[in-house]
Amino acid sequence: MDGIVVVGGGFAGVWSAASAVRVARAHGADLPVTLVSSGDDLVIRPRLYQAEPDRMRVALDRILGPIGVRRVAATATGIDTARRRIATVGRDGSAGEIGWDRLVLATGSRLIRPTLPGAELLHDVDTLPAAAALDAHLHRLPETPSREGRFTAVVVGAGFTGLEIATELVERLGAIAAKHGAGEQVRVVLVERSDVIGPELGPGPRPQILRVLSSLGVEQRVGVSLAAVDADGAELSDGTRIPAATVIWTAGMQAGPLTGAIPADRDRLGRLAVGADLRVSGVPGVYAAGDTAAAAAEPGHRVTQSCQHALQLGKFAGHNAAADLLGLPPAPFAATPYVTCLDLGAADAVFTTGWDRTVASTGAAAKARKRKVNELWIYPPTDDADELLRQADYRFSHRRIGEPRVA
Repeated sequence: MDGIVVVGGGFAGVWSAASAVRVARAHGADLPVTLVSSGDDLVIRPRLYQAEPDRMRVALDRILGPIGVRRVAATATGIDTARRRIATVGRDGSAGEIGWDRLVLATGSRLIRPTLPGAELLHDVDTLPAAAALDAHLHRLPETPSREGRFTAVVVGAGFTGLEIATELVERLGAIAAKHGAGEQVRVVLVERSDVIGPELGPGPRPQILRVLSSLGVEQRVGVSLAAVDADGAELSDGTRIPAATVIWTAGMQAGPLTGAIPADRDRLGRLAVGADLRVSGVPGVYAAGDTAAAAAEPGHRVTQSCQHALQLGKFAGHNAAADLLGLPPAPFAATPYVTCLDLGAADAVFTTGWDRTVASTGAAAKARKRKVNELWIYPPTDDADELLRQADYRFSHRRIGEPRVA
């Protein structure tokens, strides 16, 4: 038996593998579970906007090794759903193939980079290497020749990621500049093509967001987009030029390209259509989890490409893939009530509930919650098989992103 193969080493992939093992052990089954990932770590992607991003990772072997998940360090390059085979390329460049009885595709999402003059100069915080490159770039700024815009950062996109990196940069860039007597030169500019800040966040948290942006001195340019970038700055669509040594792109996400190898319907984000059991519609034996799945959440809403939903989707997908192989009934996906917790710099945040994002807390209370989310609740147990399998139960939920209960 080839067993279950999970492609992707993010939150959805890790919890899919753990959940599958849990089901197998609960029923005394010898069911192989393999995880295919190009990296050795679970990257804590929601924290990559923060300083020292290289710290934001956990070794996969410390999470999944204790429960016997086989890990293949390779890049999946293709999927043959008819033959039930995955094509891989190892780190040494060698081609390989892995068979599967059930497949969980959990390859996440990626930033859509623009095609505009100078696009290669754009920074982002979508991956660990990109976030580390930005961090190194910021620390090199004092060594560069003094010029207008040396300590100016332009952040393109005023969505969740853009707001978090822009507000973080005020103190982060400020600390770097202050060490060289240039603290007063720090400038952060937030560019949004919509006519409002945080368009997808809705009107609920916007007053708090605008208040914090104003208090931090983050400049806002709405109703314009980035037209071009060069080594000395950014040009906006209205002809405005902003001298800047740092331009960061945060706008637009798409499901990983491997979804294109699955013969199924996809939504505008490239996510695969799935049923209540997270099996890809019309494709036997294939499940999708995390940012690759266009699953129904609460009535009238699809899941978001977020850590909150990735954790839950992974547990259900792994459970159902194993249940399918063992002849057990599936567990229909049920999302916990939707919440968001947006970081807004060193001392502020905004916590909202529901799809209309009703503000539940701001300031110190929301900031304390965000710290727990980032530093505790989203981390899986390490070196602890029993605790990992306990949390891998799909009924183990997070009512408010991290307040655990077993239903």
